[in-house]
Amino acid sequence: MAIKSFNINQDVYNKFSGFCKDNGISMSKQVEFFMRTQTEEEPEARKEYLEKLERIRKGKFIHLGTLEDFRKRYGIKDV
Repeated sequence: MAIKSFNINQDVYNKFSGFCKDNGISMSKQVEFFMRTQTEEEPEARKEYLEKLERIRKGKFIHLGTLEDFRKRYGIKDV
């Protein structure tokens, strides 16, 4: 294991530190995980995720208009 130092924006560090504490996770392990995923040649999940995302982007979408248009079309009253 190596000890390294990095220059990180204080606000970003504080938010991430709080996030890690709130979720009971190790900040250093999260940084290590990030570095590992960035340096792997082709992580399996990443390729699968990108392919799925591309299929979603090319999908056909129905424009519903505004929320008010949607409510009128389907007879939905304010809840």
